[in-house]
Amino acid sequence: MKKWIVIVAVVLLVIFAGVFYIRYYFGFGEGVKAGQLNYIVNKGYIFKTYEGMLIQSGFRSQGNSTIQSYEFVFSVRDKDIADSLMKCSGKEVELHYKEYLHPLMWRGMSEFVVDKIVSVE
Repeated sequence: MKKWIVIVAVVLLVIFAGVFYIRYYFGFGEGVKAGQLNYIVNKGYIFKTYEGMLIQSGFRSQGNSTIQSYEFVFSVRDKDIADSLMKCSGKEVELHYKEYLHPLMWRGMSEFVVDKIVSVE
């Protein structure tokens, strides 16, 4: 009986670890977003993280041709990248990011984590 309890506990632990990994560490997607850098700030109570917003302009389809802006809210883990972005506020930038299913406190407040600056204009 004790052997079965250990086996069930190990199986449950492996399932829990797998779900935790997929939920918080599995890279769900990655890509590049381009737009005007609105801001980047260092904030947080316990874990100070860099948070930013990129404004993407575009046209709304579906019959009318009004201009609509899209906001891309992101986090930055690397201090050097965040410092470089702080000097680019208001400029057109292209940012490479990774998307996770859920944020972690020490990684940032967003599911999108910028890991590289592709270009600055």
